[in-house]
Amino acid sequence: MGDRSKAILRPKSSALLFAALGDETRLWLVSRLCDDGPLSITRLTAGSNVTRQAITKHLRVMEGAGLVRSRRHGRESVWQLEQQRLKVARRYLDMISKQWDDALGRGVRIAPAKHKRREPF
Repeated sequence: MGDRSKAILRPKSSALLFAALGDETRLWLVSRLCDDGPLSITRLTAGSNVTRQAITKHLRVMEGAGLVRSRRHGRESVWQLEQQRLKVARRYLDMISKQWDDALGRGVRIAPAKHKRREPF
């Protein structure tokens, strides 16, 4: 990985990202923005039981984690996903998955050796 990739995968930065994704409403917002593209808060709240104020609060948390950004369109703010940030999350999960696979592989190689040394009951 290049220096830029290592900087992006820092644990503190990733913790903010995954904390933002660790909420049911925010995951729903990610899904909506993935499926429908950039949306205003009015469109994001349509058909849901979540208030505009609550949606705004969740979007601000997501913005702080770099997951979304807004731009003014007339009187409304239009929110869109930061695709690059989702790619960072995917890379981080892939890296952790590989570490787990490697650790499990080492455990499997060690476990049979320990098992053979046991005395029968």
